Amino acid sequence: MKSTATGRSAETAVAEYLVRQGYKVITQNWRTKTCEIDIVAQKNRVVYFVEVKYRFASAQGDGFDYITQGKLKQMHYAAQVWVSEHNWNGDYRLAAAAVSGDSYQNIEIIEID
Repeated sequence: MKSTATGRSAETAVAEYLVRQGYKVITQNWRTKTCEIDIVAQKNRVVYFVEVKYRFASAQGDGFDYITQGKLKQMHYAAQVWVSEHNWNGDYRLAAAAVSGDSYQNIEIIEID
């Protein structure tokens, strides 16, 4: 499977996981010319911007290891663009999801801010 298709499958697995946890998935793969957000979800009047990082095996490192300072800066920027474009005036948070396993069965989500 190509890396793009693998990434989309991991994002879908995380979106389904979020729904099971009581979140409403607003959109997946939201993009503009300057930024992207893997998943935008909402729970209890809070919007979550979720970055999904997939690793097939732990030998590749934890997905959270790939949330660098540069990636955090991009995530903040993308969240601000989404908030502005959607006139959102409520609370919002950044989150990351680390996914592993050949069937995307291992999912861990953390809030970043």
